[in-house]
Amino acid sequence: MSWGDARKLIARGKVKVADTVVLDGERPVRAGDTIEIDPHAGRPSAAAAFDRKRIVYLDPHVVVVDKPAGISTVPYEEKERGTLNQLVAASLPKARGKGPPPSLGVVQRLDKETSGLIVFARSFGAKKGLAAQLRAHTVHRRYFALAHGHVQKATIRSHIAQNRGDGLRGTSRFRDEGQLSITHVEPVRTFENATLVACRLETGRTHQIRIHLAEAGHPIVGERVYIRDYEGELLPAPRPLLHAAELGFEHPVRGAFMKFEAPLPADFEAAIERLSAPQRSGR
Repeated sequence: MSWGDARKLIARGKVKVADTVVLDGERPVRAGDTIEIDPHAGRPSAAAAFDRKRIVYLDPHVVVVDKPAGISTVPYEEKERGTLNQLVAASLPKARGKGPPPSLGVVQRLDKETSGLIVFARSFGAKKGLAAQLRAHTVHRRYFALAHGHVQKATIRSHIAQNRGDGLRGTSRFRDEGQLSITHVEPVRTFENATLVACRLETGRTHQIRIHLAEAGHPIVGERVYIRDYEGELLPAPRPLLHAAELGFEHPVRGAFMKFEAPLPADFEAAIERLSAPQRSGR
């Protein structure tokens, strides 16, 4: 069938991947996944398309979710459906069991292809409190990334601007442009041509880790945007291998510090296994 027809089937909930209805045509698949097409399937509700096991923590004020790769955090267009905030909201209990899905306060975002932990607010007070912590840089955020080359421990500081001068978001040549961005990078495991690194965010700018690693000469494996200046061999991956592994914050109402961890997803683990496998020499 044409790709246009395939998109329509996906958008109407006619396609399952690994026994789960998929509404996003750009969702990556993994080796071993089964893909089922049922032209007669009814369109599922947003709640049915979301795996509730991905809700890591829930109370009347906040909800912490382990986001899968391939889902936008929020809509980029007014009509976009199947975004994480919509799916999570639809899966939560409705007030008195009826009415529209409850709304969620968005206080942070993850890139569409980034997996891992993210928090939404469920009340105005919680949103205000979480936003204040993010502005004060007191929220603990630790990511794992698989980067090209051998990465050394470093703290990367730069001013990231919407356009660094060549049409890409990145470090501005002028100090008075852009927003101060700080990433603490530490190698965790080194392979022949890549490094598993832990990145702790002191600030949280759009694409910050991707930009800082790429500008340091170590673009993330699977990166498709910030590779313009990289001259080495690019390792294949279905997405930029970046995962929000740890999230910690002070509860905006109770005041207690809370910390959550999310294991690496299967596609990330598979990439590490491939890099760990002994290299076979040709005859």
